Amino acid sequence: MNLENLFKNFCKKNNLEINVYQLAIIDQLKSFYKLNFNQSIFNKLFSKIDLKPAFYLYGGVGVGKTMILNFFFNLVEDKKLRQHFNEFMLSFHDFAHERKEKNEENVINQFVKDLKSKTKLIYFDEFQVTNIVDAMILGKLFEQIFKENIKIILTSNTKISELYKDGLQRDQFKPFIKIMEEQCTELELKIEDDYRKSNENQKQRYFYPLNQETNFKINKFFRTITKDKKHLSKIINVKGREFKIKNFYEGVARFDFDDLCNQNLGAEDYLEIIKNCKFITLDNIPQFYDVNSNQQQRFITLIDVLYDKDIPLAVTAEKNIDQFTSSRLLENPFKRTVSRLYELTSVEIN
Repeated sequence: MNLENLFKNFCKKNNLEINVYQLAIIDQLKSFYKLNFNQSIFNKLFSKIDLKPAFYLYGGVGVGKTMILNFFFNLVEDKKLRQHFNEFMLSFHDFAHERKEKNEENVINQFVKDLKSKTKLIYFDEFQVTNIVDAMILGKLFEQIFKENIKIILTSNTKISELYKDGLQRDQFKPFIKIMEEQCTELELKIEDDYRKSNENQKQRYFYPLNQETNFKINKFFRTITKDKKHLSKIINVKGREFKIKNFYEGVARFDFDDLCNQNLGAEDYLEIIKNCKFITLDNIPQFYDVNSNQQQRFITLIDVLYDKDIPLAVTAEKNIDQFTSSRLLENPFKRTVSRLYELTSVEIN
């Protein structure tokens, strides 16, 4: 496979700019592919290159990490799985709950064996760890994944050594960091400009500030996109918890920020809610400070889920998108959220 030529053709076809930083990553992916997917056992044994089963690409928001690994993932012909990390961990917890197995190690082994029967490659886009329960279990889980020879590719905004930085009981997370540093080819992608903020991709459905004029504009917009659609009452059930979508019009839904981010909801709830949605309007996004960091964390998770599932947005917010404030603990992950807001509020809708 001539990965470099395929990448250049891909960029040309999609009118994407090619730069030396991306080509350097492609060159490393070529080695990763050759050693993990397209080489005889004999050659692997005598290869001078250190064979690592995971490829970890990190860098700032909007540099093209996802674009590159999407390109690579689509070329791999083996059984493969692309999943949001929150979704993956929920599937593990559901697996454990169904079996009601008290021995954690047995659950992990069973889960990974089941995983191996389904895939040889897992792709986690925008990998991050925010949950202490997940942080405590990841070391054993990924150790078993690598033992079963399942390959992993990941993108992240954070280098491995800084994952879950300042998190609760981080000492229990360090075994996972050690495993990842040993098993991953870790590379940083640097590009000065965030492509999501380019002149060709300006925001179109981001309304601010929160006042009567903005409210008039978003109401007019919502009436336009729901024209001739039936107003239905939609009730979502997540493991016995009911959530009602009050403004639902055949796949077009409207929420207030408090509906989704000021309640005890998480990735599992958001994934169920958006299964019914093709487009979402979100009203009254506030500024974020330390006092509302819990709401900000939910907002980050919500935007990640929407982005991963390609659900376009229209929003109203207190400030211009470039003027968002953040709680101190969430400043770095929130940069990704802001960048994704640019994209989700500008992508074309059908």
